[in-house]
Amino acid sequence: MTIVLSESDLAGIEIATVVDARGVACPGPLLEAKKAIGSIGVGQVLELWSSDSQTKNDVEIWARKVGHTFLGTTPVAGYDRVFIRRAK
Repeated sequence: MTIVLSESDLAGIEIATVVDARGVACPGPLLEAKKAIGSIGVGQVLELWSSDSQTKNDVEIWARKVGHTFLGTTPVAGYDRVFIRRAK
């Protein structure tokens, strides 16, 4: 089940980098997240923007599978903001 973050949840998250994958079809946004996660430090947060409705589920599964922390998502007009904390 995907976690939906509130504005107060977001206020406590410091974003290390944002990946804009809006307009890219699945699995493109997930591949972009996989590439970008290596560019941030352990403990930092990656924010992924995606207009593909499947991305939030795919990223959640991938993050848990490889050991990163899936923080949740926030819907915005036309896309989702997806948050992952690098764990290793």
